[in-house]
Amino acid sequence: MATLEKLTPVSRYSNLRAAESADASVHWCYMHADLAHQPGRACFKPALVNEIIQYQWSLADRMRRARGHDDGGLQHVVLASDCDAFNLGGDLEYFCDAIRRQDRHALLTYARQCVRGVHAFHTGLDAGAHSIALVQGDALGGGFEAALSCHTIVAEEGVGMGLPEVLFDLFPGMGAYSFLCKRIPPHQAERLMLSGEIHGSDELHKMGLVDVLVPRGQGVQAVEEVIRANRRIPHARTAMHRVRAMSQPVTLEEMMAITEVWVDTALQLGEKSLRTMERLVRAQYKRHGSRAAALA
Repeated sequence: MATLEKLTPVSRYSNLRAAESADASVHWCYMHADLAHQPGRACFKPALVNEIIQYQWSLADRMRRARGHDDGGLQHVVLASDCDAFNLGGDLEYFCDAIRRQDRHALLTYARQCVRGVHAFHTGLDAGAHSIALVQGDALGGGFEAALSCHTIVAEEGVGMGLPEVLFDLFPGMGAYSFLCKRIPPHQAERLMLSGEIHGSDELHKMGLVDVLVPRGQGVQAVEEVIRANRRIPHARTAMHRVRAMSQPVTLEEMMAITEVWVDTALQLGEKSLRTMERLVRAQYKRHGSRAAALA
């Protein structure tokens, strides 16, 4: 089992960093690699979303070809972050601009790309992979949705997770309801979505939304233990993914339809909601050291 220090870097993108174990059975996808060089926001900027999808396509193709030659064993894909936040959600700056211009096409294109990305993690890249979210920093809005899309969520203690979209009169439309309802009752999922509250990872673990909770700094080791445990039961784990997909399907068509509702709702937002979004954007810039935001 390769530890984090023994991971081999693979193709470098502008907004994410990819690495894998020596035997190419564990693949790590780190978001926000760009923030190490240039201050910005740890959110799903369109460029990051597009690069995640490119990475998923490339990796899925490799996995399928490997399975064609031999059994290959169970593959694992870990979604993590290179900064102090897992992901703060959708690109609110992009949303504000598109809403003010009433650009439905721009919003819908963005939302559909997000849905393709989270649905791919949900299906194990359609290549039989086990997807794991390692949440070591706040996971809000779309960031929480991305974590929920994975088969297993490993979170460190004291991390904030939630769906604050209702603060600007919107709802999380890229998979939150569909994924939450696979883990908790629908009425509880709706309450979580409409409250806008940020919950601690320990509370969500008690609710069943976080699978593995560990002390700060122990997230990587916990992921490695999850992988070790699943290597002992590769066929059972693979079969469980198939059974879950049959008994609790979350189809791409369902998610795309919900996204249409999200776009139409977003386009109705007024100036008060947009100003709230802009305040959150300024807070995101300030959090990650943007000089422009600090001077604003």
